[in-house]
Amino acid sequence: MKLAGIREFRGVLKVLGSGLRIGGSKEIVGIGEAENPIIRHPITHLPYVPGSSVKGKIRSLLESKYSKDTQESGLPCKCGECLVCQLFGCGDAKRIQSPSRLVFRDAQPTSHTREIWERAGVDSEHKTEVLIDRNKGLAYGRIGPRTMERIPAGSDFDFSFSLRIFEGDNEAEYYRFLAEGFELLSKHYLGGSGSRGYGEVLIVGEDGQTPMHEFLRRQAAQVK
Repeated sequence: MKLAGIREFRGVLKVLGSGLRIGGSKEIVGIGEAENPIIRHPITHLPYVPGSSVKGKIRSLLESKYSKDTQESGLPCKCGECLVCQLFGCGDAKRIQSPSRLVFRDAQPTSHTREIWERAGVDSEHKTEVLIDRNKGLAYGRIGPRTMERIPAGSDFDFSFSLRIFEGDNEAEYYRFLAEGFELLSKHYLGGSGSRGYGEVLIVGEDGQTPMHEFLRRQAAQVK
């Protein structure tokens, strides 16, 4: 397959009305620290959003809608032929028919967000949750409160991804399919605990306003 070009897209991942939680790991929890920390950069120690989290979420949403294989098994699509497999990669190495076309970069906090965090003296929030006995309306047994760390609402992250185009690819079709994936993400959630209100995000284009799904649909319309 001959590579025809690589399209690069940049924008901003905006954490909207609820905190975002993408879990990290910690061997030892200090007094007063969250036992469920978020992922942080190992050098700057600032929160970031892994590209794999965004890519995996968009893929899973599209598979849930279009992949019969996924709908039956709950696993990544393995057909090797559909748009999901073409763009995101085939779930079975033996059925790969072409290289995957998408690359999602890790999203680091914008300079403006870093300034806000610095002024506030915090870059995350701790949310305490507890299991309730439905009959008594009290905390259940000996299961104590659990503390979840989240990226605060209002935080922005520099976002980017690239799309490889090979000769013979239907570029406009790829844009339309990706646009649907980004739109589904904006209506669902990113990260963990979405059913409890976490992870409301919107990814916008370089202008900081146009939703990425609208921008991609415009790109599709411009492809000759």
